[in-house]
Amino acid sequence: MWPIGHVAVAYLAYAGTRRARSLQPLHGTLVLTVCFAGLVPDLIDKPLSWQAGLLPTGRSLAHSLLVLVPVCLLGYLLARRRGRGEFGVAFAVGTISHPLVDALPSLWRAGDASFLLWPYLSVEPYEGSSPEVIELLTSAAAEPYFLSEFVLFALALGIWRLDGSPGLPE
Repeated sequence: MWPIGHVAVAYLAYAGTRRARSLQPLHGTLVLTVCFAGLVPDLIDKPLSWQAGLLPTGRSLAHSLLVLVPVCLLGYLLARRRGRGEFGVAFAVGTISHPLVDALPSLWRAGDASFLLWPYLSVEPYEGSSPEVIELLTSAAAEPYFLSEFVLFALALGIWRLDGSPGLPE
């Protein structure tokens, strides 16, 4: 999934959890937190794999639930200790939504979701050089999954507007 899709899914997931807990709509800093959190796994794994060569793929360390769940739990506990528990929830929901939505295509086509349990399960390292963003974009452009990201983004934008456009001046 591309950044626009991850931000949309993170916002929708977190807005849904707030509604399920009967909380007021989000405010600006929570929106920024959840949107940033939805990108965190790629902001860590892609550079460490593609540029630094320290990870086997762009979906390993920060896409692993074995890493993310304890990190998010610790983050929540630290945020709650400082009286900002909802920021910990926003970060956890946004961050954990990322690898889960990346794993979705493995449900309907040949795909590999072993990154969810890395390093317990191994992931296939890239053959040769790391992928180029332009190559990835052109190969994904015709995929229905890629096109669905724009639908998700439009839905998230609609929910954000219903929430009162948190983050924008009134």
